Amino acid sequence: RKERAQAQSFGGSIEMLTGEDIKPHHWDSFWRFYQDTGARKWGSPYLTREFFDIAQQTMRQDIALVVANRNGQDIAGALNFIGRDAIFGRYWGCSEDHPCLHFEACYYQAIDYAIAQGLTRVEAGAQGEHKLARGYLPITNHSLHWFRDPGFAKAVGQYLVAEKAAVEQDIEILTSYGPFKKTQIEEQQ
Repeated sequence: RKERAQAQSFGGSIEMLTGEDIKPHHWDSFWRFYQDTGARKWGSPYLTREFFDIAQQTMRQDIALVVANRNGQDIAGALNFIGRDAIFGRYWGCSEDHPCLHFEACYYQAIDYAIAQGLTRVEAGAQGEHKLARGYLPITNHSLHWFRDPGFAKAVGQYLVAEKAAVEQDIEILTSYGPFKKTQIEEQQ
Protein backbone atom coordinates (compact mmCIF):
# COMPACT_ATOMS: atom_id res chain seq x y z
CA ARG A 1 0.00 0.00 0.00
CA LYS A 2 2.83 2.36 0.81
CA GLU A 3 4.42 1.89 -2.63
CA ARG A 4 1.10 2.39 -4.36
CA ALA A 5 0.46 5.61 -2.45
CA GLN A 6 3.95 6.82 -3.27
CA ALA A 7 3.41 6.06 -6.97
CA GLN A 8 0.22 8.13 -6.95
CA SER A 9 2.05 11.09 -5.41
CA PHE A 10 3.32 12.35 -8.79
CA GLY A 11 0.17 14.44 -9.07
CA GLY A 12 -1.58 12.78 -11.97
CA SER A 13 -3.64 9.75 -12.89
CA ILE A 14 -2.82 6.18 -13.82
CA GLU A 15 -5.21 4.17 -15.93
CA MET A 16 -5.33 0.85 -17.74
CA LEU A 17 -6.54 1.25 -21.32
CA THR A 18 -7.72 -1.54 -23.59
CA GLY A 19 -9.20 -1.84 -27.06
CA GLU A 20 -10.74 1.30 -28.52
CA ASP A 21 -9.77 3.34 -25.45
CA ILE A 22 -6.17 3.33 -26.69
CA LYS A 23 -5.82 6.31 -29.03
CA PRO A 24 -3.04 7.24 -31.49
CA HIS A 25 -1.66 9.85 -29.09
CA HIS A 26 -1.18 7.12 -26.47
CA TRP A 27 0.94 5.19 -28.96
CA ASP A 28 2.91 8.34 -29.78
CA SER A 29 3.67 8.73 -26.08
CA PHE A 30 4.49 5.07 -25.60
CA TRP A 31 6.84 5.16 -28.61
CA ARG A 32 8.81 7.94 -26.90
CA PHE A 33 8.92 5.95 -23.67
CA TYR A 34 10.03 2.80 -25.51
CA GLN A 35 12.83 4.69 -27.26
CA ASP A 36 13.97 6.30 -24.02
CA THR A 37 14.14 2.99 -22.17
CA GLY A 38 16.22 1.49 -24.97
CA ALA A 39 18.59 4.46 -24.94
CA ARG A 40 19.03 4.44 -21.17
CA LYS A 41 19.50 0.69 -20.90
CA TRP A 42 22.06 0.52 -23.71
CA GLY A 43 19.52 -1.46 -25.67
CA SER A 44 18.56 -1.48 -29.26
CA PRO A 45 14.82 -0.96 -29.56
CA TYR A 46 13.81 -3.24 -32.41
CA LEU A 47 10.12 -2.39 -32.68
CA THR A 48 9.13 0.37 -35.07
CA ARG A 49 6.54 3.04 -34.46
CA GLU A 50 4.45 1.35 -37.14
CA PHE A 51 4.43 -1.84 -35.07
CA PHE A 52 2.26 -0.18 -32.44
CA ASP A 53 -0.24 1.00 -35.07
CA ILE A 54 -0.41 -2.49 -36.58
CA ALA A 55 -0.87 -4.04 -33.14
CA GLN A 56 -3.71 -1.60 -32.44
CA GLN A 57 -5.38 -2.43 -35.76
CA THR A 58 -5.00 -6.20 -35.57
CA MET A 59 -5.09 -7.14 -31.90
CA ARG A 60 -6.44 -4.20 -29.92
CA GLN A 61 -8.59 -6.47 -27.73
CA ASP A 62 -5.44 -8.27 -26.64
CA ILE A 63 -3.59 -5.15 -25.50
CA ALA A 64 -3.65 -3.49 -22.09
CA LEU A 65 -1.75 -0.21 -21.97
CA VAL A 66 -1.10 1.48 -18.64
CA VAL A 67 -0.73 5.24 -18.99
CA ALA A 68 0.37 7.70 -16.30
CA ASN A 69 -0.77 11.22 -17.15
CA ARG A 70 -0.29 14.56 -15.45
CA ASN A 71 -1.77 17.84 -16.67
CA GLY A 72 -2.76 16.30 -20.01
CA GLN A 73 0.74 14.95 -20.62
CA ASP A 74 1.52 11.22 -20.70
CA ILE A 75 4.64 10.70 -18.59
CA ALA A 76 4.93 6.90 -18.32
CA GLY A 77 3.45 3.73 -19.73
CA ALA A 78 3.54 -0.05 -19.64
CA LEU A 79 2.51 -2.33 -22.49
CA ASN A 80 0.85 -5.65 -21.68
CA PHE A 81 -0.59 -8.37 -23.88
CA ILE A 82 -3.67 -10.28 -22.76
CA GLY A 83 -3.75 -14.04 -23.20
CA ARG A 84 -6.41 -16.66 -22.49
CA ASP A 85 -5.46 -17.00 -18.84
CA ALA A 86 -2.67 -14.48 -18.27
CA ILE A 87 -1.55 -10.91 -18.81
CA PHE A 88 1.99 -10.55 -20.14
CA GLY A 89 3.95 -7.44 -19.24
CA ARG A 90 6.42 -6.57 -21.97
CA TYR A 91 7.59 -2.96 -22.14
CA TRP A 92 7.89 0.01 -19.82
CA GLY A 93 9.04 3.54 -20.37
CA CYS A 94 8.77 7.04 -19.00
CA SER A 95 9.71 10.64 -19.65
CA GLU A 96 9.95 11.46 -15.94
CA ASP A 97 11.16 9.42 -12.98
CA HIS A 98 8.88 9.19 -9.96
CA PRO A 99 9.24 6.90 -6.93
CA CYS A 100 7.45 3.55 -7.36
CA LEU A 101 5.71 4.59 -10.61
CA HIS A 102 7.46 1.78 -12.49
CA PHE A 103 6.16 -0.81 -10.04
CA GLU A 104 2.64 0.62 -10.09
CA ALA A 105 2.45 0.69 -13.88
CA CYS A 106 4.14 -2.62 -14.54
CA TYR A 107 3.10 -4.82 -11.63
CA TYR A 108 0.25 -3.54 -9.50
CA GLN A 109 -1.90 -2.40 -12.42
CA ALA A 110 -1.37 -5.76 -14.15
CA ILE A 111 -2.29 -7.64 -10.97
CA ASP A 112 -5.45 -5.56 -10.55
CA TYR A 113 -6.39 -6.19 -14.17
CA ALA A 114 -5.77 -9.94 -13.90
CA ILE A 115 -7.97 -10.19 -10.80
CA ALA A 116 -10.76 -8.10 -12.36
CA GLN A 117 -10.72 -10.17 -15.55
CA GLY A 118 -10.40 -13.57 -13.85
CA LEU A 119 -6.95 -14.29 -15.30
CA THR A 120 -4.95 -16.90 -13.43
CA ARG A 121 -1.50 -15.32 -13.65
CA VAL A 122 0.58 -12.27 -14.37
CA GLU A 123 3.73 -12.87 -16.42
CA ALA A 124 5.98 -9.93 -15.61
CA GLY A 125 8.46 -10.44 -18.44
CA ALA A 126 12.13 -11.21 -18.68
CA GLN A 127 14.96 -9.94 -16.52
CA GLY A 128 15.04 -8.22 -13.21
CA GLU A 129 16.01 -9.68 -9.87
CA HIS A 130 13.97 -6.80 -8.36
CA LYS A 131 10.86 -8.79 -9.31
CA LEU A 132 11.62 -11.37 -6.61
CA ALA A 133 10.70 -8.90 -3.88
CA ARG A 134 7.25 -8.57 -5.42
CA GLY A 135 6.62 -12.31 -5.53
CA TYR A 136 7.52 -12.91 -9.18
CA LEU A 137 9.58 -16.06 -9.23
CA PRO A 138 11.62 -17.09 -12.27
CA ILE A 139 10.02 -19.65 -14.55
CA THR A 140 11.02 -21.36 -17.75
CA ASN A 141 9.30 -20.45 -20.97
CA HIS A 142 9.10 -22.43 -24.16
CA SER A 143 10.39 -20.77 -27.29
CA LEU A 144 11.03 -21.87 -30.84
CA HIS A 145 13.74 -20.61 -33.18
CA TRP A 146 14.57 -21.32 -36.81
CA PHE A 147 17.79 -20.39 -38.53
CA ARG A 148 18.21 -20.61 -42.27
CA ASP A 149 21.95 -21.25 -42.08
CA PRO A 150 22.60 -24.86 -40.91
CA GLY A 151 26.00 -23.98 -39.42
CA PHE A 152 24.52 -21.16 -37.40
CA ALA A 153 21.62 -23.36 -36.32
CA LYS A 154 24.10 -25.99 -35.09
CA ALA A 155 26.17 -23.43 -33.18
CA VAL A 156 23.09 -21.95 -31.52
CA GLY A 157 21.81 -25.44 -30.69
CA GLN A 158 25.08 -26.32 -28.97
CA TYR A 159 25.02 -23.07 -27.04
CA LEU A 160 21.44 -23.66 -25.91
CA VAL A 161 22.34 -27.05 -24.44
CA ALA A 162 24.94 -25.37 -22.23
CA GLU A 163 22.73 -22.39 -21.49
CA LYS A 164 19.84 -24.61 -20.37
CA ALA A 165 21.86 -26.04 -17.48
CA ALA A 166 22.99 -22.56 -16.41
CA VAL A 167 19.44 -21.20 -16.57
CA GLU A 168 18.09 -24.11 -14.51
CA GLN A 169 20.75 -23.41 -11.87
CA ASP A 170 19.94 -19.68 -11.87
CA ILE A 171 16.23 -20.42 -11.46
CA GLU A 172 16.92 -22.69 -8.49
CA ILE A 173 19.14 -20.08 -6.81
CA LEU A 174 16.82 -17.14 -7.46
CA THR A 175 13.74 -19.09 -6.36
CA SER A 176 15.44 -19.76 -3.02
CA TYR A 177 15.48 -15.97 -2.44
CA GLY A 178 11.77 -15.63 -3.18
CA PRO A 179 9.14 -14.84 -0.57
CA PHE A 180 7.70 -18.37 -0.58
CA LYS A 181 9.15 -21.39 1.21
CA LYS A 182 9.06 -24.91 -0.17
CA THR A 183 7.08 -27.40 1.86
CA GLN A 184 8.48 -30.80 2.75
CA ILE A 185 6.05 -32.37 0.28
CA GLU A 186 7.35 -30.22 -2.57
CA GLU A 187 10.94 -31.06 -1.65
CA GLN A 188 10.18 -34.80 -1.77
CA GLN A 189 8.70 -34.64 -5.27
